[in-house]
Amino acid sequence: MTAGDTQPTRPLPEWAVATEPPARRRRRVWPWLLAVLFVAGLAVAAWFVGEAIARDLVKSTVREQVITALDLPADQPIDVEVDGAVLPQLIRGSLDDLTISSDDVTIGPLTGDIDVRTQGVPIRGDADLEAGSGSVTLDRAQLQSLLTGLEGFPDGAEVDLDAPDVRLSTSFPVFGIEVPVTVAVIPSAVDGDLALTPSAVEVAGAELTADGVRQQFGGLVDGLLRDWTICIAGDLPAGITLTGLAVDGDRLIGAFDIDPAIVRDASLQENGTCA
Repeated sequence: MTAGDTQPTRPLPEWAVATEPPARRRRRVWPWLLAVLFVAGLAVAAWFVGEAIARDLVKSTVREQVITALDLPADQPIDVEVDGAVLPQLIRGSLDDLTISSDDVTIGPLTGDIDVRTQGVPIRGDADLEAGSGSVTLDRAQLQSLLTGLEGFPDGAEVDLDAPDVRLSTSFPVFGIEVPVTVAVIPSAVDGDLALTPSAVEVAGAELTADGVRQQFGGLVDGLLRDWTICIAGDLPAGITLTGLAVDGDRLIGAFDIDPAIVRDASLQENGTCA
């Protein structure tokens, strides 16, 4: 054994021993991300809840005003549609596009399906509408009911729709024989009134002049050959005017104009008058 072998073994110094650095503690980011997403989700939910409430409020308010303006039954079904998000429009102060529709609406002597479309509807202040128009649609049965209720309309006369005319058909006795008579009348709007003007007469399949029919039937045909004028202005707000009337397929469609000032002018909200 050599002298070097008698030396005790000593551990190497720490600097000479290779050691791995201590593991760095990783920061956990995902809880913060979840928190942000959660808050964003709440904001989105709050927006949609607010949007739903605002839309329902607008619809109920419009419905109540329509029922009041047209003196409709409190339970009248009315569909109100607002295009686009409602909250931004309320903040801006006007509704871009508002549509109102209802079936079987009775306005004075007339019953039909109503459809109204307005643009730029102000919700505060004294501004006017940007634009407004509407239509009323009558089927054959509704037109029959309207005309049958008129004073002087021939008993038993049948109404039919044959574009572009309305056809009135009945029969009159001649020497004990019932002779069919059909009068084609042209529908139109005249000074806001619904008008029906005779244009052609057919007797037993043959076309005759109005004078020729009067010679054969006398006063019996006066109810068919006269001009019919039906005023509905007295049952509508003065700011709503009938401007057109035409047969389209199996429907009679009337077009309305809406005065843009109707939303702020109380006189236009009152019913009009019949001459």
